[in-house]
Amino acid sequence: MVCFGLPAPSGAFVRGDNPMWNNLSRILFVFGLITAGAAAYLYWGYGGQLRRENANYRDQARELSLENQRLKQEVIYLGKRMSKEIAELSKQKQVEIAKVRNTRNEMIHSLQSEVAQGQIKITQLADRLSVNIVNRILFPSGKARISSQGKKVLARVGAVLAKTHDKTIRIEGFTDNVPPGPRLRNRYPTNWELSTARATNVVRFLQDSAGVNPAMMEAVGMGQYHPVASNKTVGGRSRNRRIEIILAPRYSALAAQLARSAAATSKPRPAPGKPPGHRTEPETRAPAASH
Repeated sequence: MVCFGLPAPSGAFVRGDNPMWNNLSRILFVFGLITAGAAAYLYWGYGGQLRRENANYRDQARELSLENQRLKQEVIYLGKRMSKEIAELSKQKQVEIAKVRNTRNEMIHSLQSEVAQGQIKITQLADRLSVNIVNRILFPSGKARISSQGKKVLARVGAVLAKTHDKTIRIEGFTDNVPPGPRLRNRYPTNWELSTARATNVVRFLQDSAGVNPAMMEAVGMGQYHPVASNKTVGGRSRNRRIEIILAPRYSALAAQLARSAAATSKPRPAPGKPPGHRTEPETRAPAASH
């Protein structure tokens, strides 16, 4: 059997005998070692740092999820609390309105003659009550001293006011735009002084003669600057000369109530339950400095 084949290569082409090939092999081997070392360094060095940062991010995401859950529960709690407080305040508001309505009805019944003649006007706006009394039934012309007729009217007004509690009773004095005459100018240089004196005398009468609690009352002079009618006519000026008695909620009591509500709302509440598997890291403290 005859076999045909290619001639064997000469010794010049054998790889082991080629210096260029040997150098290339060494270079490739060294490059492989460097690449492997760099890969190992990146994996165990920089890769470890990335894994630690990734673990930290997972922990932060878990903490943020727990905080989000806590805040959601807090919002639900505050919403329920606010609804309860609003319902309670609305209920108290309705009670106060009913009390003011009773006071208004009692005042109208006590002053029905003056109300019918238009000398006194009684109005209610929610939990506020206003009693508007024209000056001519309280004071002599150009004076701040209460007349005998005025004392009788104020005595009936005071009998109703003495029954009220937790209210501010504000007595406001008003004048027209006519300055005080020469006889009054030494004592009341302007309408400021005249309106204030009239309001103060009403307050003193309600305190001394009607037994109204003085801690509930205020006397204010408004001068000529809050007219309810034109000062160009006699009738308009007569309407502007008036005393207004205003019953309003005591803001100090309302502020105290709101403060109690805020204190109750801000009380610390237990944190919501944490999901299974959550671990709380122990608190680490810096060592105390030695002195």
